[in-house]
Parts: sequence; structure tokens; C-alpha cells
Amino acid sequence: MLKNWRSRLTTVASGKIRIVRSEPVKTLLTRFFRDEQGQDLIEYTLLLAFVCLASAALFISAGGSVSGIWTATNSRLDVANTSAS
Repeated sequence: MLKNWRSRLTTVASGKIRIVRSEPVKTLLTRFFRDEQGQDLIEYTLLLAFVCLASAALFISAGGSVSGIWTATNSRLDVANTSAS
């Protein structure tokens, strides 16, 4: 699509860019919405965001369970240590 824009523009001696030919805005918008080059990138970005949010929710909810297991294991090790001494 960028190639098409370059073919429509030209530079004059002063360095300014002027439009060689123009198309109606409706035609440009129609072509823009039909072009699907960026669609895959957006879909993969949304999928990655969903996976990140799901992982964060899982880790947050599992945090209490891990904390409980850690506390129980630590207390059992303390009891075993005092009885072994």
C-alpha cells in the first residue's frame, strides 16, 4: 500500500511534495478496509494479551494455595527439627 502512495507523489525542485494524481476519499477508505495485511498482527496481539491475562488470573488465584502449602511444609519441618534435636 505504501508503494501506491509513493507513485502518487512527486517532489518538485524546491523539495516540496505535490500530489500527481488523487483518488476520492471513499475509494481510499474502501481499499484500506479491504486490505488485510495487519489483521494477523492484531489477532496474534489480542491472543497474547488474553493468554497473559489468563495466566495472571491463574497465578493470583493459586497464590493462596501455594502460600498454604508453604506454611504447612514449613511448620512440619520445624516440628521435625525440634523432635530430632
